Amino acid sequence: MSVAATAPPATTAPPAVDAAPARPGLVLATLTFVYVLNFLDRQLIGIVAKPIQDSLGVTDGQLGLIGGLYFAMFYCFIAIPVGWLADRTNRVTVLSLACAIWSGATVACGLAANYTQLVAARMTVGFGEAGGVPPSYAIITDIYPPGRRAAAFGIFNLGPAVGAAIGVAFGAAIAQRFGWRMPFIVIGAIGVVTALLLRLFMREPVRGATDVGGAASEPTQAAFWSTVRIFLTHPVLMLAALGSGATQFVTYGMGNFAVLFLMREKQMVLGQIAIWYALVLALGMGGGMIISGRVIDRMTRASRAGYATAPALSLAVAMPFYLGFVWAPSWPLALVLLSVVMVFNYFYLSASVALVQDEVLPNQRVLSGALLLLIMNFIGLGLGPTWVGQASDWFKAHGDPHALQTALYTLTPFYLVAIALFLALARLLHREETRA
Repeated sequence: MSVAATAPPATTAPPAVDAAPARPGLVLATLTFVYVLNFLDRQLIGIVAKPIQDSLGVTDGQLGLIGGLYFAMFYCFIAIPVGWLADRTNRVTVLSLACAIWSGATVACGLAANYTQLVAARMTVGFGEAGGVPPSYAIITDIYPPGRRAAAFGIFNLGPAVGAAIGVAFGAAIAQRFGWRMPFIVIGAIGVVTALLLRLFMREPVRGATDVGGAASEPTQAAFWSTVRIFLTHPVLMLAALGSGATQFVTYGMGNFAVLFLMREKQMVLGQIAIWYALVLALGMGGGMIISGRVIDRMTRASRAGYATAPALSLAVAMPFYLGFVWAPSWPLALVLLSVVMVFNYFYLSASVALVQDEVLPNQRVLSGALLLLIMNFIGLGLGPTWVGQASDWFKAHGDPHALQTALYTLTPFYLVAIALFLALARLLHREETRA
C-alpha cells in the first residue's frame, strides 16, 4: 500500500516554481554530471590511499574511519534537515549550494598538512554531499513518469560509476605526476564552477507534475515528523533501506580499499590502476547501472515485487565472483572477476530509489530520499569501510601477512544478509499486490 494513502494533510503553501523542464534528458544529464562530481570527490581518499599513507603516516584503520564513519556522520544525518529544507524551498538552489560546499572542502583536503586537518575537511565534504542526492531524486521523479523512472535512475546512478572511473583514471595519473594533493585541488575547483552554472541555468520543476493524473498546482508541504514516522514504520520502505544498507556494507567496504588492495596484494602500480581499474569501474559498474534500470522497469511492469527480486538475484550472482576477486593470485584475473561483481552489485540502487519515490507523496520525496540515504549510507558507507580498516589492523596485529585480504573476506556474510532482506521485501510486495 502506498504511503500516500496514509500521509497527513499539510498546511503551508509552497514557494512558486517555474514550469516543468521541456527537455528532461538535458536536466537528467546535468544532474548526473553533478552526481559524478559528488562521487568522485567522495572516492578520492581511497584512490590515493597509498600516497596518503606514505605522506601522513596513517594506518588502514584510520583510512577506514576517514572514508567511512567520520564522513558518514555528517553525510547521513545532515541529509535529513537538508531534505526537509529542499521539500519547502527551491531544490535546485539547495543542490547548487551543496555542490559548492563539498567542492570547496575537497580543495581543503588537498591542502591538509596532517591527519586531523584531513579529517575535518572530509567531514565538511560529507556535510556538503548530504545535499547532493536527495534533491536530485525528487527532481528526476518530477520530470519522468512511472514506468520510466527506474531507467532514468539507472542513468543518474551512472554517477558513481563514471565518478569512480574518472577518479581512478585522472586522480591516479595526476597523483603519480604531481602528488596526491593535486587531484583534490583540481576536482574541487571544477565543482565550484559547476555549482555556479547549475544555479544560473537549471529551473525548478513542478512537484508531482508527472504522477498519475498530473498536478494542477504545487502540492502542499508535508509535515516533517509525520513523514519521518511514516517512513520508519512502513515495512516496505524500511526493508528497502536495510537491504540497501547491507549491500552497501559490501560495496563501500570493498570500494574504499580496492585500490590499496590491488597495489598491496596484487602488485599493481598507480599507472596500471589509472588504466585497467578505471576500465573495470566504467564498464562493469556503468553497464550494471544501465542494465539494472531497464531490467527493473521490465520486471515491475509485471509485479512490484521486481523491485526486490532483481537485487536479490543479482547479489546471489555477484557473491561467488567477489570471493574469486579477493582470492585471485594475479591482478588481471582479479580485475576480470571484479568486472562481473561490479555489474551485479548495484541492481539494488535503482530499485530501492524508484520504489521509495513511487511509494510516497510528491511533497515527501526529498525527505524520504534523504531517509533512505541516511539508513543505507550509515550502515554501508559509515560502517563498511570502518569494519574493513579495523579488521585489517586487527589481523595485521595478530601476524597475518595478508591482513587486508582477510578483512575483505569478512564482507561475504553481508551478501547473505542483503539477499535475505530483499527476499523478505519481495514477499511483502507480492502479498500487498495479492491483497489489493
